[in-house]
Parts: sequence; C-alpha cells; structure tokens
Amino acid sequence: MTARHQRERLEREARHLAPGASEEAAVGHRVFAEGRGPVLTDLDGNQYLDFAAGTLTQSLGHGHPEVVAALTEQARRLWNVHDSATPDRAALLELLAGLLPERLDTYALFSTGAEVVEAALRVVQATAAPGRNRIGALRGGFHGKTAGARMLVHWDVGHQSFAGNSILGYSAYCYRCPLELTYPSCGLRCASLVRKHIADKPNVSALVFEPVLGAAGVVVPPPGYWEQIAEACRSNGVLLVADEVLTGGGRTGTFLASEQFGVEPDLVALSKGLASGFPFAVLAGRADLMHHPAASGAGAYASTYAGNPLGIAAARATLEVVRRDRLIERVRVLGELLHERLHALPARFENLGDVRGLGLLYGLEFVTDRSSRTPAPHLARAVYTTALDLGLRVALGGHILRLAPPFTIDEPLLDEGVGLLEQALERVLS
Repeated sequence: MTARHQRERLEREARHLAPGASEEAAVGHRVFAEGRGPVLTDLDGNQYLDFAAGTLTQSLGHGHPEVVAALTEQARRLWNVHDSATPDRAALLELLAGLLPERLDTYALFSTGAEVVEAALRVVQATAAPGRNRIGALRGGFHGKTAGARMLVHWDVGHQSFAGNSILGYSAYCYRCPLELTYPSCGLRCASLVRKHIADKPNVSALVFEPVLGAAGVVVPPPGYWEQIAEACRSNGVLLVADEVLTGGGRTGTFLASEQFGVEPDLVALSKGLASGFPFAVLAGRADLMHHPAASGAGAYASTYAGNPLGIAAARATLEVVRRDRLIERVRVLGELLHERLHALPARFENLGDVRGLGLLYGLEFVTDRSSRTPAPHLARAVYTTALDLGLRVALGGHILRLAPPFTIDEPLLDEGVGLLEQALERVLS
C-alpha cells in the first residue's frame, strides 16, 4: 500500500499533472526516490527488485558507478553544441561498429525511439525508387507515438483516421493466431501472407518491423517466420528496417534480436538499452543508404538534443561495460534460468495462459480461462500491484506483464524476484 509521504506527493502533483501516465504508474501509486543496481527505493523507504529495468532502459541497473562518473565528468565540461563534433563522439561510433553487424557501419544519433524511427522513415522515403511508395509493417507492432510512427500501424488518435500509406502484415502471434491456425501445421501462413502482400509487391519500399513484438506482449516468432520474410524482401529489393528500440543492446542474448532470426536489416533503430536511461537513440544503417545524396543533405540527421555530449558519455560508458564484462553472454546464461522458472508456472496457474520470451525479456499473458483465452487485464493488474506490495516491480500493459531484469543482476536475486512473482500469483490466482 502507498504510504503517507508518497500519497502526499502524488496528491500535490495531481493538481497540475496531465493524466495519461503509463498503466503501471497509474495503478502502482509509487514515488520512486532512488535506484542502486537492481533495487529501487520509494519515498517511504520501501525497496523493490526492478524486473522492468526502468522501462527496459537500465541494462546495467540503476546508478551504475561508471555511467555516473562519465555523466558527472561530462556535465562539468560541456552539455550541448547542437551536432558539432565533440571529443568522445568518434570513440562511441567506433564502439558501435564493433558491436553491430559489419554491414551496419554508419550511424546517426538522436534522442528517443520515436525520433529514430522517424529518421529511418525519412531515409526510406529519400532512397526509394520511383513507384515504391508503400511501406509494410506488422499488425500489433509499436514504433512510437509521433505521427509517422503511429501511421505505420494505423494507430488512430481521436475520432478520425490519419492512417498512412502502409500495408499491414500478420505477426506470428501463435497463442492468438489471427488466422485461427496452429503451429506447426499452419505452415507459417502468416509469413507467406506477409510475403504476398508486402515483400513481393513492386510498390513496397520497406518493411518496418520489431523482431520480437514488445508492447504487444513479447511475441517471439517461431523458426522460419523471419527467415522466409527476410529472404523474400531481399529478393525483391524491399528494405528491412528493424525497430530494435526495445530489443537492441543485448536484451535477447545477442546485440540485435535480428541476429537470432537470420535477418540482416538495412536500417536499425536503437534506443532503450543504450545509455542507462539517459535519452539517447541511434539509427544504424548501410553506408550506401545513409550517405545517399537524397538522404544526407544539410540537416537530414540533425536534431536539437541529438548526439549531445551527455548522451554520448552515458552511451559510451554503458556499452563499454556491456562489452568489457561480456554481459550479453551473461544475458544468455540468466535467460536460461529465467526460462526454466517461468515456463513451469502455467501448469500451476490456470489463468496464466502463456509465457514466452528470449534472453532477459519475457511476457506473461493472463486469461479468464484456458479454453476461451479471453484476456484478463484485471488479473494482470492485481498480480502487478500484489508484486509491488511484496517488493517486486514488473511492467504492466493490459493483460500482459513483462519482465526485463538488468543484465547485471546476480542469480540469487533473479531467483528471489521470480519467487516474489510466484507469491503474487498464488495470492491472486489460487
């Protein structure tokens, strides 16, 4: 339950703060005051294991000393000179080149995930051949809240449709197959329809996709889905634009989730896991696309806060620790432990319809019953708040809970967090 100091602070800010916060913030009613490693502390001194890693931003946990030191030192020296070169920018670009696939050797720096998706769309539009004026995307995808990102997935705001010039394909959401088929007897019909309606079309310039759908509930496609689509796109000259804002940086056990599905993207959007929660984003791409005259005119990759020295310092420190401490390998090891513990849960809880994930990214889907698979957001919300009261923070969205612990968490704390989740499930679902 929310204690006195937090209630007072929440009441004060509610007098002026616009509504529309995330569901987890609106339901959780917590005022977080401090973070150290995998632990958050609220205003009344209560502590929580943070299995949401901020908002999947804290790959190194909260307040990593090397990131704090880098930001502190940079704050003493220089904050913003628009997009002029600074002493550390070249080092960050070289670090990215060592972590990303070789073909992705050119980078533009931005502030947020939505901003970098918009930049990717500009590159696609600038370099597309005449007549290739359509863009493909996947149903259930999420690419940000700016106009272009919303229009990709036909996300309307208000009472009018402003859907863009995109074609929607089917994601491989096997638990809720939109085609009412069953894997593997389905023959990956969803992938063949993406091929037919997007990859094979002569008027499509690019497919913008999340390798693993994040906001939709950590939807991990089965083997063959992406391989089939990627091959068709490559054969027909359709660019592959991977939105790895959520998955990039090592969260799934490779620096890019695309690497695990046989996809070689032409452009990649990165943000959340790059800079320990400091606003920072990168568009990585093939040199011929990023240097194309139509895509690289004056100001094409400029933005007020893009590539500011503080963001560069945070990103460089974060990624140097990830590389030096071999944390992506650690994600794979911890991911196996998390997989083993979480996949044992549906057998114990009837209302836990599905558990799915990759590396240190998992989704738990709650249903009213196994036969109808009717979404049960009230149960997800109850488990979320109960877990908070027990000292565990996860990410809530509708009838889905997402788990994304920091890469630096140790095995006993990972085990403790799953134990707290089990307690919450028992209290709510038993």
